[in-house]
Amino acid sequence: MQKKSLTTPIVLIVLAALVCVFTVIKGLPVMAADDPIAAKGFLLVVLLAILAVILFFMGISKLIKALKFNRLVEQSGVRITKEKHATVGDFFKKIGNGIAGFFKAIGREISDIVTTFINGDWKTKLSYLVMGFGCIARGQILRGVLFLLFEVVFIGYMIVAGVHWLSQLPTLGTKGPTVEYNEIYDQYVTTYNDNSFKILLYGVLTIFFIIAFIYTWRVNVKQNKTAEEILRSGKKLKSGKDDLKSMVDDNFHKTLLALPLTGIIIFTVLPIVFMILVAFTNYDGTHDGYYNNLFTWVGLDNFNTMLSWKAVGGGQSYAATFGEILSWTLIWAFFATFTNYFLGMLVAMMINKKGIRLKKVWRTILVMTIAIPQFISLLYVSKMFAKNGLVNLLLGPTGLGLITKALPFWEDPTWARVMVILINIWIGIPYLMLIATGILMNIPQDLYESAKIDGASPWQQYRKITLPYMLFITGPYLLTSFIGNMNNFNVIFLLTGGAPTNSAASTAAGSVGYTDLLITWLFKITTGAEAQYYMASVVGIMVFVVVSVIALIVYNLLPSVKNEEDFQ
Repeated sequence: MQKKSLTTPIVLIVLAALVCVFTVIKGLPVMAADDPIAAKGFLLVVLLAILAVILFFMGISKLIKALKFNRLVEQSGVRITKEKHATVGDFFKKIGNGIAGFFKAIGREISDIVTTFINGDWKTKLSYLVMGFGCIARGQILRGVLFLLFEVVFIGYMIVAGVHWLSQLPTLGTKGPTVEYNEIYDQYVTTYNDNSFKILLYGVLTIFFIIAFIYTWRVNVKQNKTAEEILRSGKKLKSGKDDLKSMVDDNFHKTLLALPLTGIIIFTVLPIVFMILVAFTNYDGTHDGYYNNLFTWVGLDNFNTMLSWKAVGGGQSYAATFGEILSWTLIWAFFATFTNYFLGMLVAMMINKKGIRLKKVWRTILVMTIAIPQFISLLYVSKMFAKNGLVNLLLGPTGLGLITKALPFWEDPTWARVMVILINIWIGIPYLMLIATGILMNIPQDLYESAKIDGASPWQQYRKITLPYMLFITGPYLLTSFIGNMNNFNVIFLLTGGAPTNSAASTAAGSVGYTDLLITWLFKITTGAEAQYYMASVVGIMVFVVVSVIALIVYNLLPSVKNEEDFQ
């Protein structure tokens, strides 16, 4: 069987690299908001940058499969069968099937609830109103009491507070702080009334509580149906003692997961929902919801502002600013991920090479950069390359005399972007060196010995043995590293703080710099007297959408995910 051509994956990788390099060298033009042609061109470049990232991962995926296939073809007595691989179309088909399956599941649940009520006995029917009644009547006292207690707590909460918070949720409060004259103190006193922040927070909590109650009520109905079926078959129901034993035996996994799952819902899911809802309000520094003014719902106005090409204050629009920062974020993530990956692999191969002495010493020196906190090392490096820093002083007239004026490491946009990428290499190589060292040690040495006997050069050994193995094992790591670099706050903020300032983009929101990532821009939007929390929430949602699309598509294309049994 003929070998597969490497032309297609190489073309995909080169195309992605060219787009990124072109964007870095040329930069993205700062466009006036009243120039619709330039605005459309700018948006096209941003979309191409996103596409380039996906094309690169697709190229890597195809390259791994081609190299693996060609290696197997070279082996004698191996029968190669062509297998069907998932495509991007299959991925979206799965999403459609999942949505359809969700609604079908809801329909089945409703049908089962109605059927259970019609066919159930009087104990089951009464349990629809009084949760746990059927369990108590059938002797399952512990289960029944827990169901009943949950219902009592829910009804009590709704009467005392839940209904109040839900009723305030549509308006987020009607009466803000008022200033009234106090005759006793003989001065004007501020009276604080509704609190929009608490209304939104407790309103969301109440909705979550209602969802939890509906789920528990459904479990209560299922318990009654199951109990009836068990009694009809002549078997005995579990007692409270049996339930307690089950919690530390066959259902022990549920017992262990109960607390972490509750924590995830309260401390992860709830804040995410709250953040999403903030994007539909005017919550900012002047509308804090209590001390200054109430905030209220504004619908999709914030999204319209973010996606609008209309100029802000005579400068750049929100859409152009977001597109420019997003494109740089993708470029940064691309180079920060793959320069560290390939250079870290190279360093690991050099240290692991036979004949290299003091291997532990070299590894220790590299690991020292991990041991030193980034807060210290990055701030120190930032000062070293400042205009009056150690590097410029050493190269200047008072030092070696190689330059007549200070090099603009942090003042020029191109210099600053290249510097943060290079310094990130210094930070990231040790991590990749450690990861690659462990993986390289697990590659069977017989493969290299056989390759040497066949006359393979070191480059051929790397291309056909080392690289496919590394890419297959570290495919998921590459994806998570790329996503992590998109949200790499420390390196950018501690080195440049986003500088140099992009004066045109800064008219939109925050003091935007040429090296700002979306995450650092989001931080700047939320600071200051007029902190625009609503706009930061919009940016957060859009970042989530971009990251999710890239992660889901690329993850489903990784060979290490689809072919887990390979290389074993």
